[in-house]
This record gives sequence, structure tokens and C-alpha cells, in this order.
Amino acid sequence: CPFAVTVDYNTLKDNTVTIRNRDSTKQVRVHEKDLRVFLEAALRGLE
Repeated sequence: CPFAVTVDYNTLKDNTVTIRNRDSTKQVRVHEKDLRVFLEAALRGLE
């Protein structure tokens, strides 16, 4: 899987995680409730 998900101190405050693409090093913050949908779309090449 080409993605890393980081849980940090911001996660505790706003329930978001950082997702980093291993190949492009692009990073985005996503709410934890949207994580599954985001990763499914990204793995299909939609993100």
C-alpha cells in the first residue's frame, strides 16, 4: 500500500489524520470518519 496514515496530537483535537502518499510525498489531512472512503478512492486512482 503506497500510503502512510499518521495519528498525532492534532488527531486528539480535531479527529483528523495525515495521509502521505509514499511515491509523491503529497500529504493531506482527512477526518477519521472519511478515511476509508478517501483511501478507497485513492487506491482506485481517483485522488
